[in-house]
Amino acid sequence: MHVKDAMSTVVLTIGPAHTLRQAAQLMAARRIGAAVVLDNDNSGIGILTERDILNSLGAGENPDRETAQTHTTSDVVFAAPDWTLDDAADAMVRGGFRHLIVLNDHEPVGVVSVRDIIRCWSTTTERPAPERADAVPA
Repeated sequence: MHVKDAMSTVVLTIGPAHTLRQAAQLMAARRIGAAVVLDNDNSGIGILTERDILNSLGAGENPDRETAQTHTTSDVVFAAPDWTLDDAADAMVRGGFRHLIVLNDHEPVGVVSVRDIIRCWSTTTERPAPERADAVPA
């Protein structure tokens, strides 16, 4: 399977001036863990994740004053739609992150998460049935 088969094509994009509270509200409403931050004036394409927001709150910062720009990861590893899921998982493990922005012709077309990959693998991989503790041998 490929990234294009697993990725979410409904991408939340926000600007660098969005507050962390605004970003969190938008992410929560869509039940997603990351937003693509488009900053055409400076860093280009970045990502803001639920972990970035959590780290800010944990540090005592005010989510109504902190902006996405301050907490966005701009050193992003991007995936291509034709990457295999193994390629995407390897990149996530090497980089220590859980989301990849998927680019096609330098434009974001999706986001793939660890959860997306696991969902695909769990429906395509044959697994033996778990042994039950109450099963009686035949």
